Amino acid sequence: MSTFEPNRERIFNDLSALVSFNSPHSVPELAEQHAGAADWVASALAERGLEVERHATVDNADAIIARKHVSDDAPTVLLYSHYDVVPAGDPAAWTADPFTLTERDGRWYGRGAADCKGNVAMHLEALRLIDEAGGTDANLVVLVEGSEELGGGGLENLIEEKPELFAADIILIADSGNVTVGTPTLTTALRGGAQLKVTVETLRGAIHSGTFGGPAPDPVAALIRTLDSLRDETGRTTIDGLGDALSATWPGQPYDTEAFRKDAGVLDGVSLMGDIDSGGENAADMVWARPAVTVIGFTSTPVDEAVNAIIPRAEAQLNLRVPAGMDPAAAAEALKKHIIDHTPWGAKVEVEIFDVNHGFATDPSRPAIALLGECLEEAYKEAPASAAPGGVSNDLVSVGSGGSIPLTAKLQEHYPDAAIAMYGVEDNNAGIHSVDESVHPFEIERVAVAEAKFLQRVTSL
Repeated sequence: MSTFEPNRERIFNDLSALVSFNSPHSVPELAEQHAGAADWVASALAERGLEVERHATVDNADAIIARKHVSDDAPTVLLYSHYDVVPAGDPAAWTADPFTLTERDGRWYGRGAADCKGNVAMHLEALRLIDEAGGTDANLVVLVEGSEELGGGGLENLIEEKPELFAADIILIADSGNVTVGTPTLTTALRGGAQLKVTVETLRGAIHSGTFGGPAPDPVAALIRTLDSLRDETGRTTIDGLGDALSATWPGQPYDTEAFRKDAGVLDGVSLMGDIDSGGENAADMVWARPAVTVIGFTSTPVDEAVNAIIPRAEAQLNLRVPAGMDPAAAAEALKKHIIDHTPWGAKVEVEIFDVNHGFATDPSRPAIALLGECLEEAYKEAPASAAPGGVSNDLVSVGSGGSIPLTAKLQEHYPDAAIAMYGVEDNNAGIHSVDESVHPFEIERVAVAEAKFLQRVTSL
């Protein structure tokens, strides 16, 4: 077997080129940037000797599909990532220009550096490494989409319309990462979920708070009281009708409490939700095994526009997350009923459910996934000591993810026999979707080596 030696300079050059495109989807003024990122990916894959196709999606985000066919008898491996990003926000809030890949304290900073352009660069390096070692006997499909951050609906529709484009025996989804830098990690479960918009009305119009305040029903207070019913006194989620799901436990790797506090940026002295700080349960239970509700939007009167009035309506948007195996539509209906039943004072309440998506779970004991795990572990153990950051742990861990990737469930639906694995170059300090997003180059290097090892060995399964 070959010894793979990744080239950090060419990885940096690839990622630097990709990060230079400000490529969120559905931002009209950035359409050329988004298209430029797609063009770059297509060209880079063509340079690797793959046959590149571009397929327009219903949301106008080209899916780049590149192929290399070896044999009708060989297994087909699909490598996935995406070239779109979330908006960078105010560039002035970043330490450096978000579209110039910048190295600081051993990490590379830029929008998309980890999510998910770093994974595109990783795939490209893995393809170079396997080519330098004489190639793979497996058939390859490389899929890089352009609207994942908006839910990937365009790609899901394309899978429905042309499932033959995505047929594979093994699907490797690089849109996840390691629990810490240097700890090889497989993600074995993703949460599903839904969005809910809640509107509470009590009055025909705004009224003077001095004249009517007290007996007049305040919709903001009504909505706050309703939302408060979704947690018990410790902060655990409480949704009527979900029963034992609200106390489920995570069977795999626990999530160290201090690591969770650090990863989440919890302020000193602030308690975690539930009974975590006292050791009664683990963060992994609440983030990977149970339903959770987050208030992600709330509308009343902005503080800087406040006047002495009771407004007639208030709104909130809720993000519901459910563990793999739970029906997100049924859970959303239970949440809707809970909200209606707990709205006080006869206030008029409407609940709209949308963006329902299913969770996903994979079996790490399947031969192809187990092989990927072995390759990840080997890749980290073989890393030169001079390249490894301090505190590296080489033991493979399997974890869940609180996030959702609807594509995984769609692929599993169409290809139930395919082995689907999730991994990637992110770590919990990457700050994805935030200011100063970053990636550690060591992660790109080692995951690329692991992927090359996998492609070298997969035909022996």
